[in-house]
Amino acid sequence: MYVVTGGAGFIGSNLVAALEKSGRHKIAICDRFGSDEKWRNVAKRALTEIIAPETLLTYLEDNANRIEAIFHMGAISATTETDVDLIIQNNFRLSCDIWKICCIRKLPLIYASSAATYGDGSGGFADDFNSDCLSKLKPLNAYGWSKHLFDRWISSLLQDSGISSAPPQWAGLKFFNVYGPNEYHKGTMISVALKNFLEIKAGGPAVLFRSHKPGIDHGNQMRDFIWVGDCVKVMLWLLNHSGTNGIFNLGTGKAQSFLELANAVFRAMGLKSEIRFVDTPTSIRDKYQYFTQADMRKLRAAGYNEPFVDVKIGVQKYVQKFLLSEDPYR
Repeated sequence: MYVVTGGAGFIGSNLVAALEKSGRHKIAICDRFGSDEKWRNVAKRALTEIIAPETLLTYLEDNANRIEAIFHMGAISATTETDVDLIIQNNFRLSCDIWKICCIRKLPLIYASSAATYGDGSGGFADDFNSDCLSKLKPLNAYGWSKHLFDRWISSLLQDSGISSAPPQWAGLKFFNVYGPNEYHKGTMISVALKNFLEIKAGGPAVLFRSHKPGIDHGNQMRDFIWVGDCVKVMLWLLNHSGTNGIFNLGTGKAQSFLELANAVFRAMGLKSEIRFVDTPTSIRDKYQYFTQADMRKLRAAGYNEPFVDVKIGVQKYVQKFLLSEDPYR
């Protein structure tokens, strides 16, 4: 059996679908559904169990002999969340507890870190797990800090106690800007690809932030946009390569502009581009990233050699296969 925390969420539900497709049919998810349509993310899946988050640790202990691996995707991922105590409880303390269980029970663990750990990118985007390198990163929000805190906790633990303090396999993935199906429940945290699609579908222009940085034109702020299917491929590859451990960036390695992304959405919808620029809200302006690009050399050196989907192709697939279809869920 495979356990996926956050299994009804965006990346988690895509992973569950891929696990099922690969023949791994015994899958338990841990998540909260609320009162919206998040349940549709897993409505097509035949799940072994749905675990309430407050019972997760007990469930893992009681079923350790049945579990093949744990994918820890669950977290409070809103970069605008202001309840830091809640973030720490969910994103740090729970992650530490899961790590300890995986170590004691000898369970492989693949978990979600985040590119938000890099802050404004001034320290670069190299996924170096050295404690000195980690100490130089400066996340810009509590979400990024909580993910960084867990990465540093692992680094210190391994430095002090060695591999005896680690699960038999472990990997942390620093996801960059992921887009794709099953993100519809995320509210203001949806990808810009989906945001622009909804704006265009409603008859308006695509809305992008103005640049407030000299030398960077409006819309030329850049991100490493990665198709969710590529994220899932990497996780399944890790599952099949049990000797691969460490922290890894997960982007394409190629930054592309928001303007390129918006134009790709228009093209996929068969429409002429129409862009409106608005000021970046003052509440996030000082923390706004103008450039992110994953350094992918570490994952490539570990043996992963599959190509990553370019924004033009990924957006076309997203829009035409999912967003314009009667059933947009994977």
